[in-house]
Amino acid sequence: MKTLRIAALIFLAHAALAQQASLRMNGIVPPASRQAEKKQSPFACDRLALSPAERTRHFDELGPALVKLKTGVRELPDGYEFKFPSDKKTFAMLSEFIEQERRCCPFFDITLHIESEGGPLTMRVTGRPGTKEFIQADGGEWIKQ
Repeated sequence: MKTLRIAALIFLAHAALAQQASLRMNGIVPPASRQAEKKQSPFACDRLALSPAERTRHFDELGPALVKLKTGVRELPDGYEFKFPSDKKTFAMLSEFIEQERRCCPFFDITLHIESEGGPLTMRVTGRPGTKEFIQADGGEWIKQ
């Protein structure tokens, strides 16, 4: 009888763990819990996440070119939003820039919005508390109006 109770307790414990895992896999865990589980990288550019050629392209070519192309900046509570023309070349440059930026600054939440009917492209850069201040300190040319 004692063995049966122990087996039942072990079964219930496994069932509870399986249910929690299933909820997490299906995204049913509350956002605060998911955020606490995420590893948070430091607020620092990891330039070594890019190859030497990618670093040159990202910091010396794409970044400065996109700063010149931006048509607007909007300050947000947790970051900034940047508007760009919707031409094919700018879209390709933004896509390449964002892919590289997510590797060297993994703490950013970056969204590229493509407005309908040929409207502007919008890159939104936000993140956890401290992200906006990082952008202000490191991205002065980006946030100039």
